[in-house]
Amino acid sequence: MQTEPQKEHQWLQQLVGEWTYEAEATMEPGQPPSKFEGSERVRTLGGLWILAEGQGEMPGCGAATTVLTLGYDPQKQRYVGTWIGSMMTHLWVYDGTLDAAGKVLTLNAQGPNFAAEGKMAQYRDVIEFTSEDHRVLTSHMLGDDGEWHGFMTANYRRLKSA
Repeated sequence: MQTEPQKEHQWLQQLVGEWTYEAEATMEPGQPPSKFEGSERVRTLGGLWILAEGQGEMPGCGAATTVLTLGYDPQKQRYVGTWIGSMMTHLWVYDGTLDAAGKVLTLNAQGPNFAAEGKMAQYRDVIEFTSEDHRVLTSHMLGDDGEWHGFMTANYRRLKSA
């Protein structure tokens, strides 16, 4: 069973390479944002998936390792993926879409509500390419007020292509 990459899979290939990032996250309302940085190595798996392995500091957690997988499911006509981190036991499962301009990938997931222990919340991660070697990740949580609240922004800069 050989699947040929489609244009949606090809979009993911622009993530392949070595990146550094600088990020800031608001951990508690009314507090100044925490700043942190790290690196990420992204490789392809058969032209259908990308695997991103990250290393860096995480606010309140210290050094952390993360693994992101992203692909495209032609049957669902949706981007799919997972995210795990060495600082938690939750497996984040992504489901998302690409905007019509082909610049912004919006991924939805459910995960632990960091503001209310023992509860789950809806999250949205948005990946936007501003240039070939710069992408921005913004993370949002759906609040009780029904609005999406941004809590993290990371700027990724490519070191070299794969």
